[in-house]
Amino acid sequence: MIRERDAKSANGYLMLLVCLALLVGTVLWLIGAALARAPLSAVLSGIAMIIVALLFGGLFAVNPNESRVIQLFGAYVGTVRSPGFKWINPFCTRRAVSVRIRNFETTKLKVNDHDGNPIETAAVVVWKVVETAEAVFEVDNYENFVHVQSEAALRNLATSYPYDAHVEGQKALRSHTREVAEDLKKEIQDRLTKAGVEVIEARISHLAYSPEIASAMLQRQQASAIIAARQKIVEGAVSMVEMALDQLSIKKVVELDEERKAAMVSNLLVVLCSDRHTQPVVNTGTLYQ
Repeated sequence: MIRERDAKSANGYLMLLVCLALLVGTVLWLIGAALARAPLSAVLSGIAMIIVALLFGGLFAVNPNESRVIQLFGAYVGTVRSPGFKWINPFCTRRAVSVRIRNFETTKLKVNDHDGNPIETAAVVVWKVVETAEAVFEVDNYENFVHVQSEAALRNLATSYPYDAHVEGQKALRSHTREVAEDLKKEIQDRLTKAGVEVIEARISHLAYSPEIASAMLQRQQASAIIAARQKIVEGAVSMVEMALDQLSIKKVVELDEERKAAMVSNLLVVLCSDRHTQPVVNTGTLYQ
């Protein structure tokens, strides 16, 4: 594996002055050779001018948050990260690699969750290059590699979790967004380490059931919500009935036998648990008629 190392470069402004001075000197040499009618000197001055022109090709600029990967005849020389005007061997090739923070959103993927239900999902990935040598030499196209591996990691993660938690304490895509985001970041980072890329953040940006089952799953969610609400209503109603019986017994408002207690409990539960208003009936007789 090729690791990043610093490449030695000279100050570009200083080398620019040197190249200009050499250019002026070779031009004067060529003019003097032409006036003296010295063909050998003219040829040598021409060759020197070509060499000076080649030296100008070693000048380049490095922008902030940008690096240049340097190669000489196919061999990796190093990376220039410090911004500014630089000069290096003009026979070296210089490939610009941005080290800025970048982000992208994956395409909407249709996958099956842990329970086998088809869902649609997408994610936003924030990343940057931290090892320029690995990014350039270990993979063919590191930007495309990031996109493809991020979608593969998202697809693998979606199959590991259910869309909704059906068991208490179970992690789900919809209810445990923070835990899912951390697992997604780790999954993507494991795949992109070999490309010299650091994943700063990864988070699901779109999550929904596939259209063919969306209506059925909506009814299921509504039924679950109704059951949960009914359970809470029943718990409250039972506690209220218990409190009413205790208060009647403590304050000795009325003495009820077991049959009358059962009737009272039944009536109170009907009133408290009904989803519609009940119609009261006034008993104008005695307690037992």
